[in-house]
Order: sequence, then structure tokens, then C-alpha cells
Amino acid sequence: MTTLALVHGAYHGGWCWTRLVPELEARGLHAVGPDLPCDDPAAGLAEYAATVEAAVREREDVVLVGHSLGSLTIPLVAAHLPVRRLVFLCSVPTGPGPAIDGQLAQMVTPQFAAAPRFHDPDGREVLDNQAARRLFFDDCQDADACWAVSMLRPQAPRPLVEPSPLVEWPDVPQTVILSRDDRVVRASWAEPAARQRLGGRGAIRRSCPGRGSWRTCWPTC
Repeated sequence: MTTLALVHGAYHGGWCWTRLVPELEARGLHAVGPDLPCDDPAAGLAEYAATVEAAVREREDVVLVGHSLGSLTIPLVAAHLPVRRLVFLCSVPTGPGPAIDGQLAQMVTPQFAAAPRFHDPDGREVLDNQAARRLFFDDCQDADACWAVSMLRPQAPRPLVEPSPLVEWPDVPQTVILSRDDRVVRASWAEPAARQRLGGRGAIRRSCPGRGSWRTCWPTC
């Protein structure tokens, strides 16, 4: 049975896949959504990867799905364990290389960059509740959005400010999925970056017309 390892983005946790997991399992897939140690100031990308590896180590036919900041973790896992595919959801493959904090200004939207946020003494970041509502859950029902905002966690900075420990990009097929109305990832950066990363082997597909439609880049291999 194929296992989808769902790796959440900044501020989130495995809870954000709660409604998706039963849908996947109804289609004959196994799904896991581990909690990355994003609120631990001492945890870096190696610790993030170790968390995912522990969740899938006994599984075969693994597909890794990295949402947003989770995209920094999944290639590290693929460098250590055999996996079938890497899926970058609302994100673009980066690394190996320097820390991404120097590139964030071009990666993120102006509304995300300007969102009110707070930092605790350990440097962990928390978004203002209303800003989080607008950025992440703007098309959710009020009750769902309020619940989701209440579940958000502080995001420690280490994964953003440390160089990726990835030495060599794993030889694994990649899929990049970009949302047309993403309020965090800047489309003008993401689409060219995805095409460049895929080495010209990708294509653009538009489906689900209207709000929430997707742009999908995928390699031909």
C-alpha cells in the first residue's frame, strides 16, 4: 500500500491533515501527518527530517508531500530512505545550499511579509490571529477557520536561518503544485523557480476553474 507522508508547513502541525487523511484512506492509501518540532528553538532541518523518517521507516512505497516550509524537509528524508516521489505543495524545491532567509523577500507575497507577528524570547514567531485567518484560511467557514487558527503553533527560526544539511539532491521524481491564489508564496517567483528546478521537464496544467484553482507543474519522468 502506498503511504503518503504529509509534512506540514510553518506554524502548523499534523492536525491540518485531519480531514484529508480519511479521504486518502478511502481511496486505498495510507497517510501519516507527523508533527514537526517547529516550536522547538533547538530543532533544525535534521531534526525535522528525523521526525518524518520515524513515521515512515517501516513503510514501503512512500510518497513525501511537503507543504510550504515542509518542502525543506522532504528531500532530506529522501536522501536517507527510499521513496517513490517528492511532492512540493505550495512550495518549490530548494537546496542544497545556503539558508533561505536571505531569499524570503522574493519568495513570499507582500501581504505575508507585512502581516503583524510577534516573537518570544527564544525568537519563535507567532502570526497575529486575524492575519493568520486572512493568509491561511480565508476561504474556510468561520468555525473551521477559528479552530484552525487556535491550533497554530509558534515557529522557531532555525530551519530558515541554517544552511540545508542536504549534500546532494536525491534522484527521485518531483512534482510541484502551486495554487493560483496563494496568499503566502509569491506566484511570480514560484512558477519560474519551479520550471528552473525541473530543468525544463515540466508543464503547466490549469484545472478547477474559479476560486481555489490550481496551477500544476510536473516532470515528464
